[in-house]
Amino acid sequence: MTFLGSLREEFSFIKGNYAVLVTSWILIDFAMELPATYYGLYVLELGATATILGVIGLSQFLALASMQFPGGYLADKYGRKWLISTMTFGVAVSFILYAIAPSWHFILIGAVLMSIFNSTYQPALSAMVSDSLPAERRGMGFSIVMLIASASTTPSPAVAGVLRANFGLVDGMRIAYGMVVTLFLIAAFFRFLFLKETVVTASKPRFNEILQSYPTALKESFSVWKKVPRPMLYLFLSFSVAIFGFSATNVFTVVYATKVLLIDEVMWAFITALVPITTIISAIPVGKLVDKLRRKTPLLASILVFGLAMWVFVNGDLAKVALSLILFGAGNVMLNASFGALQTDLTPKELRGKVNGFINFANYIIMAVGSLLGGYLYQYMSPQAPFILAIAMVIPSFLLTLALVKEPEKREE
Repeated sequence: MTFLGSLREEFSFIKGNYAVLVTSWILIDFAMELPATYYGLYVLELGATATILGVIGLSQFLALASMQFPGGYLADKYGRKWLISTMTFGVAVSFILYAIAPSWHFILIGAVLMSIFNSTYQPALSAMVSDSLPAERRGMGFSIVMLIASASTTPSPAVAGVLRANFGLVDGMRIAYGMVVTLFLIAAFFRFLFLKETVVTASKPRFNEILQSYPTALKESFSVWKKVPRPMLYLFLSFSVAIFGFSATNVFTVVYATKVLLIDEVMWAFITALVPITTIISAIPVGKLVDKLRRKTPLLASILVFGLAMWVFVNGDLAKVALSLILFGAGNVMLNASFGALQTDLTPKELRGKVNGFINFANYIIMAVGSLLGGYLYQYMSPQAPFILAIAMVIPSFLLTLALVKEPEKREE
């Protein structure tokens, strides 16, 4: 077989819905990373404090959690496509508030609206990716998602740095958010036109059915754990422990790097590009490793890598911060490829929407509490405190995964 033939066979699974989602993610991931570079500094400039940053994070994560149950229920009952395309339009519109915000209050409102739309379609999005990947290509499939996302986000910090240098922090961020709105609208139209439904019995519900479905969705999302293997529950718990620690640091990374470690704001934009570059380099090798060997080994390695990256960052100078970002990129690839593949292996197709909905709901609640705690620790204890918490949470997460998470003998289709 020729090299091109071998390459074509290796990536033959990139087609249909999976290809549509990957293409739309190129636009969305570039858009999201663009203002993320200076998000914390932007909100502080609009009059917020570190505690208010934590409160915004709390509100955002609670809103993200709010629709996970009905989102998962509706994804399994009524289908994936309409949820994904419709709610992508909603996310696009909500970012207008970020662009025009005269104070942090508009950011708070925009964050809540964006998160509600986002949370409604996230279970459907995860389920559609799982539906579209053959069992023997899941590790590679989830790695390709990371690869494409990273390739599209690599230039984002540099563009953000250029906007910051030429227009200042506030005006540069307003331009960045205007670009976010435009690119999300394009992605929404693309998904609406080209995605194909994967749930055969899917029908379009009315708005009142969405509201009425909440009690049923809540009940079924909790009861779903009686129908999935016990290792899936342990996998969820171990991931949640790590998520709690890292959510405390989420919005303070740029603030700590520029205000405490005294890294130049424009330089920060360029060194953050190391994360997607590392992802691009490692995505395919890690994906092949997850498919050919075990899912659990890279999952365990990712937890340790994240802990090491956080320790290097909190004690860093420019070189150490650069190293920590490289470690974050590598850990992110290993975590997403192994966790996504193992979760799919353990979850029957007809339950994936509910499982994804429950996991997202629980983790967003955890992240909400972590974000609020991080803001309090940063402002009233020390800037290092949230990062120390994140490092400490690595230990129970690793031990729980090592002892209780088992791979299935037969993978779900």
